[in-house]
Amino acid sequence: MKKFVLVLTAALGACVFSPWTTTAQVIASQSVTSRTANRAEATRWEREATSVTITRDDWGIAHVYGKTDADAVFGMIYAQAEDDFDRVETNYINAMGRLAEAEGEGKIYQDLRMKLFIDPEALKKDYAASPDWLKKLMNAFADGLNYYLSKHPEVKPRVINRFEPWMALSFTEGSIGGDIERVNLAQLESFYGKVAVSALPSADDDDVEEPRGSNGIAIAPSNTSDHHALLLINPHTSFFFRSELQMVSEEGLDAYGAVTWGQFFVYQGFNDHAGWMHTSSGVNAISWYLETVEKKGEKFFYKYGKEERPIEAKDITVPYKTADGMAQKKFTIYRTQHGPIIAESDGKWMSIRLMQEPVKALTQSYTRTKAKDYKSFRQTMELHTNSSNNTIFADADGDIAYFHGNFIPKRNTSFDWTKPVDGSNPATEWKGLLSIDETPLLLNPKSGWLYNSNNWPWSAAGPSSPKKEDFPVYVETGGESARGLHAIRVLQDKKDFTVSSLIAAAYDSYLTWFEKPIPCLIKAWGEAAADNPLKAKVAEQIAALRGWDLRWGAASVPTSLAVFWGEDVQKRVSADAKKAGIYMSDYICTKAPPDLLLQSLSDASDRLAADFGSWKTPWGDINRFQRLTGDIVQPFNDAGPSIPVGFTSAVWGSLASFGARPYPGTKKWYGTSGNSFVAVIEFGEKVRARAVTAGGESGNPASPHFNDQAQRYSTGDLREVYFYRSQLKGHTEREYHPGN
Repeated sequence: MKKFVLVLTAALGACVFSPWTTTAQVIASQSVTSRTANRAEATRWEREATSVTITRDDWGIAHVYGKTDADAVFGMIYAQAEDDFDRVETNYINAMGRLAEAEGEGKIYQDLRMKLFIDPEALKKDYAASPDWLKKLMNAFADGLNYYLSKHPEVKPRVINRFEPWMALSFTEGSIGGDIERVNLAQLESFYGKVAVSALPSADDDDVEEPRGSNGIAIAPSNTSDHHALLLINPHTSFFFRSELQMVSEEGLDAYGAVTWGQFFVYQGFNDHAGWMHTSSGVNAISWYLETVEKKGEKFFYKYGKEERPIEAKDITVPYKTADGMAQKKFTIYRTQHGPIIAESDGKWMSIRLMQEPVKALTQSYTRTKAKDYKSFRQTMELHTNSSNNTIFADADGDIAYFHGNFIPKRNTSFDWTKPVDGSNPATEWKGLLSIDETPLLLNPKSGWLYNSNNWPWSAAGPSSPKKEDFPVYVETGGESARGLHAIRVLQDKKDFTVSSLIAAAYDSYLTWFEKPIPCLIKAWGEAAADNPLKAKVAEQIAALRGWDLRWGAASVPTSLAVFWGEDVQKRVSADAKKAGIYMSDYICTKAPPDLLLQSLSDASDRLAADFGSWKTPWGDINRFQRLTGDIVQPFNDAGPSIPVGFTSAVWGSLASFGARPYPGTKKWYGTSGNSFVAVIEFGEKVRARAVTAGGESGNPASPHFNDQAQRYSTGDLREVYFYRSQLKGHTEREYHPGN
């Protein structure tokens, strides 16, 4: 009976039925063939498993060895499921627009947003047309996850009881939130739900966008002690978003690094000759169009030049979970030649155009992990599907490189592409893509170093940087940042870098944002009238800030005071600074009234005293790392164990980022994003690396590897990476075939 239930579950997961199909019809049409297929599959899975060896090191990290690339994919996805199946499944639930099936009505429009772009039937056709080598990898991906579920009946998937090979094409973007998440949920609901935006709660978009903070640094051999290229990999994402593992085959695969849960390629990492780091880009890779629409009879038409073209209409059903079982909401969605309609603005419909090349994207994501030098890595970049990222590269030949956003449509520069453009004007059409040489690019700059911290590329290599005037304005919409200025500070005029000194640079404690505002605050206090009550109230705080070296530290009281003041004063001036087009740090010094600065410091001091007993509270007593459960959304509790973290939010210029805040019921601030995986690699005759992951490798609180890296994480004490099998001797916890 148990076997029959498992077979039926697999059949249900594999097939898409009409809403009116009965369970009896499903059983009648599927049960016999599914039982036969299930036995055949089980035999195939067992055979695949015998070709794979998983070695777990003493940090629980999986080193997966297979004869073929497909074997390695089978094993690495199986290992991911062992470590945190919930996160693997959740990424695909979200990618395919099925979150409401697990979490209810509140996720309907998030699902609708995904379904505007992700069509299972189209992905199945893409899978069928894929090259054989890629099909084998997608097959191995599905087999590895299904084999895991067959071996772990105690694991109860929330939605996906069976994985299919084509599903890998739904999630080819390794970042948190890809281009699709740029669609505003409130506007989407307003358009398709016929609800006024003002009547909606604030959108959840900020919760799903990738935090704007990752660091990539490459140092040329001319600038290092041992004359080997160095690479810093430092993605700033929500914690526990990626697995750390190694995948090796006899077909030339040997990649190590950070793998977004559920994907079968190393997203940010290195092989034995080269390494790559992606940072979120300020490139304008998406276009919004205002469509002039007219209804004629029962159909809609949009204006294009002198034509009126029919708008494509399609019905989409979004199932969702309720207390009484599953329900569904139906939508008719609309699309022009530019893309789906996502909003309405001043009587015009708004469409969005973005990169949609899942087969190319998956090809690029995988093949770059096998690129061993600049030439072969650049060839993967010619696919132009890493749409939301810049890339930092280094290799054993001594080459270092910076690639700006990998997908940049050519556009007419007479239009402002930061805003929606007129969709009826043919002049707003894309004219192909900019080539790599037409975008900001660096190869072995004279500076001997290059970096990106999600800021503009015009400072990426100091004086050797690309020049803004050489490129269309749409290649970069961002600016300089406190973190970018900090990176330059630790890189310029420095020689003889080593693995250790690059780690030290990555954790340098200087907070560049406060360079201007703190002296201006002190000046405001000095010029205040003697009878100003604020002068006496904050005199001791001013003395503490005057003696501060602008460096964070767990024991630092001025760090606490500065961060609380910085948050308070930014809230007071941010709107006006934005309206004036002035950086907030400059606005504070040139436009903000002196009394406003002092009042802000007084209020920040009062908040510290109210929450922690005194404004003289060390930063580490406030800023904490805590991991109590394996939940995707972490709960926090001041009574539970936690550890101090010295580094701050990237807002203040800290290269090591820790995005923390108080939560309901807490006074202490707990981090949920920022430094998530940190690695420094040296490319000599043999690759040498050190790394650390937030918390630990396993999502299971009962595992010894649930939180075993927390202390190292909080202090920047990176551990040795066991890249070669010889390094695993004495550091192997267990070795096994999947399923054993």
